[in-house]
Amino acid sequence: MKIEQDIALALRLADAAGEAIRPHFRTGLTGDRKLDASPVTVADRDAEEAMRRILKAEVPRDAIIGEEFGAEDGSSGRTWVLDPIDGTVSFIAGRPIFGTLIALLVDGWPVLGIIDQPILRERWVGASGHPTTFNGIAARTRPCRELSDAMMATTGPQYFDDHQGDHFMALAAKTDHKRMMFGGDCYNYGLLASGHVDLVCEAGLKLHDWAALVPIVEGAGGTMCDWNGEPLNIDSGGEVLAIGDPARLEDVVEAMACHHHD
Repeated sequence: MKIEQDIALALRLADAAGEAIRPHFRTGLTGDRKLDASPVTVADRDAEEAMRRILKAEVPRDAIIGEEFGAEDGSSGRTWVLDPIDGTVSFIAGRPIFGTLIALLVDGWPVLGIIDQPILRERWVGASGHPTTFNGIAARTRPCRELSDAMMATTGPQYFDDHQGDHFMALAAKTDHKRMMFGGDCYNYGLLASGHVDLVCEAGLKLHDWAALVPIVEGAGGTMCDWNGEPLNIDSGGEVLAIGDPARLEDVVEAMACHHHD
């Protein structure tokens, strides 16, 4: 299949997920984890089921990995990776900065990604060989001349263990930490691709959390890698960096490597 056809298919998936999610946003109490049918779980399942239905009909030989319903093997060497609601806490809190993530991997490498925010109707699309778009218009990361100028985002300190936290704080100390942002999950990577944020640093991510982000960030001129500066593929761990200006890659990796022990 041509990448253009894959993009068209991914856009249909995003549309279907949004239709499934919108009716459940801000519809009441989602705080009780024991209630199995909270709006977030209903929205999550409905959205993933809708996407899987389309994929099974259109590309039955492709594998699917979804957050809600696990993995289904395929025979094509292609894998769709779905996260219907990335940013559950934001969804529960009524903050429209969660997103549906859709990725296509070929031989374990992400070649296509979508971040879709169905409430604000904001959509980032990235694909190999194509410039990243935001609602159809080209998106570009911004230059960052010094790490000390960098605005960094992360979902939250609760996702780092002590060791990861040390590395994160070492990096944070070298950035413009008065402007650091917490919360935001996938939305931060869209903002980075559109030139509003310079760095995103996270740990504990699963494949479905980051696969869609790579083509979006890289197609906008940024770079994504693990904390050692290595490119991300299906075998990567959950320590992820997105850097708007690739010229800062070495500075970032160096800053993370040299934290001080007491």
